[in-house]
Amino acid sequence: MSKELRFFVKAWEATVRKTHIGGKKRANPLFTTMSVVPADDEPGETYHTEKVLANGDFYTGQWANSYAHGQGKYLWADGCMYVGEWQKGKTAGKGKFSWPSGATYEGDFKNGFMDGKGTYTGSFGETYRGSWVMNLRYGQGTKSFVNGDHYEGEWRRGLQDGQGRYQWKNGNHYIGQWRNGMIHGSGTMIWSNGNRYDGSWEEGLPKGNGTFRWADGSFYVGVWSKESKDQMGTYYPAGSSGGHVDWDPQEVFAVDLNDCKVCPVETISIFPSQKMLNWPGMEGEFMNKPPIYKNGSEGNVRPRRSSDARSSNFSRGSNCDSTLDGNVGLEGSFASNRFRVQPMKKQGVTISKGHKNYDLMLNLQLGIRHSVGRPAPTTSLDLKTSAFDPREKVWTKFPPEGSKYTPPHQSSDFKWKDYCPVVFRTLRKLFKVDPADYMISLCGNDALRELSSPGKSGSFFYLTNDDRYMIKTMKKAEVKVLLRMLPAYYNHVRAFENTLVTKFFGLHCVKLTGPTQKKVRFVIMGNLFCSEYGIHRRFDLKGSSLGRTTNKPAAEIDATTTLKDLDLNYIFRLQKVWFQEFCRQVDRDCDFLEQERIMDYSLLIGLHFREASCNDPLATPDRSGVRTPTGYF
Repeated sequence: MSKELRFFVKAWEATVRKTHIGGKKRANPLFTTMSVVPADDEPGETYHTEKVLANGDFYTGQWANSYAHGQGKYLWADGCMYVGEWQKGKTAGKGKFSWPSGATYEGDFKNGFMDGKGTYTGSFGETYRGSWVMNLRYGQGTKSFVNGDHYEGEWRRGLQDGQGRYQWKNGNHYIGQWRNGMIHGSGTMIWSNGNRYDGSWEEGLPKGNGTFRWADGSFYVGVWSKESKDQMGTYYPAGSSGGHVDWDPQEVFAVDLNDCKVCPVETISIFPSQKMLNWPGMEGEFMNKPPIYKNGSEGNVRPRRSSDARSSNFSRGSNCDSTLDGNVGLEGSFASNRFRVQPMKKQGVTISKGHKNYDLMLNLQLGIRHSVGRPAPTTSLDLKTSAFDPREKVWTKFPPEGSKYTPPHQSSDFKWKDYCPVVFRTLRKLFKVDPADYMISLCGNDALRELSSPGKSGSFFYLTNDDRYMIKTMKKAEVKVLLRMLPAYYNHVRAFENTLVTKFFGLHCVKLTGPTQKKVRFVIMGNLFCSEYGIHRRFDLKGSSLGRTTNKPAAEIDATTTLKDLDLNYIFRLQKVWFQEFCRQVDRDCDFLEQERIMDYSLLIGLHFREASCNDPLATPDRSGVRTPTGYF
């Protein structure tokens, strides 16, 4: 979701200072700017040079120390060329990059990336003028397509996202909201013949409440869906004329929208930051090579780690949280304190036969399979108030011999309760969770894993084998709180898709029969640390200094250790636009939690160091023999 974390540095630096100077109250606000002292020395005397490099590349321009600095031209042997400003061997400032295909980018560069204001012209004549962030279109921009179509509006992660206007060559145009390159949200489509649609859209098609109007004044109001069985509405003719009484709303999908296809955004074959530079003595370095370990002047300085990050395209169909990728560098003395990453290992103990909670796991899996697999009518995202009623629950008996609705099983007799099943089914739909995948993760052949010790609340935690979902046991009072805040939670996560608040997928209860009549209530949540990248460091941050350290020797800290505020010695550097977006989302989430009277919450952060993945081609060793950890978070 992208997203700068700079403000944490000030908060933690303030808390560290407080522990050393007697507990002064922090005067600076939490959200503040941050400056980091550059690791590299200033360049020496600049002079003009021409260099034919060993691999056939050619550079002419200003030179300082052992790299380009100032105005210069670099011509790669494959035909790519950059002309413009350089800073310490990287493209930085105004410049122009040309591809062999004829495509060009002219504008701002930063640290080797296309970053700032710039114009990209494709090999077939398509153009984009606007803002860039680390090679991606991000912010306000206009795009002219080869076929004559035109888009003007907001971009995120390289695609149309936010408010924008798309004009087709045939005269049709759309004004409204976009998401991930598709029409999505509220908007208006106006056809060249005068007809128009005002209402909700989902993934390029009318979905939900909307109104279709004809040029003669007649209109149709209703709930729209590509599935004719879900389409419903009322036609209102203009005046006394019969108008379009026989009109079928499905014509909008079958006919009217055929001439409203959005052109895909072309892909750039290779970004300037991915081009390798072959400076003498540093052959084979990428433009955006991460910083290396440096020996500080003071041997007793504690290492400070910093992260320069950029956003990858968010994976919207995935259950895993989106990731930011970037570089992590260490500054200070590392003669005796080199960064090490221990081998990854799975958390928890597998619940196999003979485990004290084996029957509970079977009951849980049987219940979830029944709840998710049970046939249910298609529901709109606009839920009725009654769906959130705490009394809205479904009890199901699971006798060992089976019943009309439940299969036979080898566990003991139990009852299963679903809380607000319609709401959680709709939440899974909203979070784009495929029911089949959900059941396979929770109810497949692989057993759950129980974390070795419960949390401070006394709750137990279980992980699915694929790490996608976490199951937490809850007290009755906690269930009541979640049900009370469920309407506000639903509206919040629906309104803000990049919310940092935990994703909830189901709330259930298992009631065991027998003399104890024990009830086990639990909630199913998304696991933040489910990622294609292994998580090597994880932090639980509360913005406090009291007791916020992990009392473990450094040798015992591994990828499963939960570190705390004062253990964090990284600086995260991201783009200003992500910082602003992140701060806005944190403010929204905190406002939501405050309104619901929730005060005990924290921010989880996971770090992946690329050097720990031997198969990662970008994790290249430094020439000095000291490896630079590069990472994702």
